[in-house]
Amino acid sequence: MSEQYCIDTYSLSINKKGEELCGDMVDVIYRPDRSIVVLADGMGSGVKANILATLTSRIIGTMLAGGADIEDCVQTISDTLPVCHERGIAYSTFTIIEVGDDGNVYTAEFDGPEMVVLRDGILDESLDKRMRVINGKNVWECHFHAQPQDMLVTFSDGVIHAGIGQLLNLGWKRENVMEFCQRTYRKNMPARDMTRALMNTCYDLYEGEAGDDTTITTVRILPRTETKVLVGPPADMKDDRKVVDILRSASGKKIVCGGSTSHLVARELGVPLRGDTNYYSDDVPPIAFIEGIDLTTEGVLTLTAAETLLEKYLNEVKTGQKPDGYIDLDKKDGATRLVRTLMDETSNITFMLGQANNPAYKKGDTRLGLDVKMRIVSSLAEKLTEAGKRVKIEEY
Repeated sequence: MSEQYCIDTYSLSINKKGEELCGDMVDVIYRPDRSIVVLADGMGSGVKANILATLTSRIIGTMLAGGADIEDCVQTISDTLPVCHERGIAYSTFTIIEVGDDGNVYTAEFDGPEMVVLRDGILDESLDKRMRVINGKNVWECHFHAQPQDMLVTFSDGVIHAGIGQLLNLGWKRENVMEFCQRTYRKNMPARDMTRALMNTCYDLYEGEAGDDTTITTVRILPRTETKVLVGPPADMKDDRKVVDILRSASGKKIVCGGSTSHLVARELGVPLRGDTNYYSDDVPPIAFIEGIDLTTEGVLTLTAAETLLEKYLNEVKTGQKPDGYIDLDKKDGATRLVRTLMDETSNITFMLGQANNPAYKKGDTRLGLDVKMRIVSSLAEKLTEAGKRVKIEEY
């Protein structure tokens, strides 16, 4: 079977000074066979621009996901966008990035800044872009096959306008952005880090008061990988060996959550369970170490903290944050390590939920313990699915 691909994508926006709504919009749609990212920039700023960008991104994303071609999308946009009374035209730029599970990539760009494509951290200038005139619009299209860690950085013109009349006379040119992306890139760099680094610079160039809506979207292309997360021992001790063998067979990351579960896995693997005496958080218990396991954490407290952290992180992606409001996923506590692993290092996740009664609960409260675990795992699975992960829950 040929290698399957997925995307790691992250977007941030800052509004033009004095505007409550952003005139840029990003839509990300995950389909069983591909992922679609659309960045639209509506004319002007504020409410009008927001409406134009929202309609453009939603129409294109929905139509492409339904199998429509680019001609139909452009025609529908032209027929749908409300006309600006002041300028007499309806206008929104757009950039499309479509990544198939087979690694085939399609991009289409209309009138916005040209995206930056990095391969091994170097600007890829070999891409064959061709212009098509569609309904009077010059759309630049490109088809290529992805390689692991290819990074596509696209942005609204607020990026290349950054600093005009402030720190830079003529703004931050695309050549400067290209050079910045190449200099900033590092191996296995998450999309999040490139977007944040670029946005931080724009924010500084604007001196905290953006003269234009500014949006940055980074797409990192990755091979699909499998991670298994064992939460709790199986209901029947006779299944301990089977469950550990399933965990061990994972081709990607292997994670164990829970004290009893950690002892079980170490015993079945015939290796010691070593504790970590470092407390990286007052709210999250220390991690442990089992040879052959990538991450070993405490159970319910760590999972609850991970659930909260993941919710905050996804909200950041939805709403955008100023540089001083970013969620830190580089901390070393167990909850942060768990979220970082699931978000940055894997695409297909299986939660192996053990049904054994936890002796830590009082007699008569054992069902409560299982219900709590199920609620937390279900919530994590829902949020990860929202982020484009393929998630399963198996009970043992």
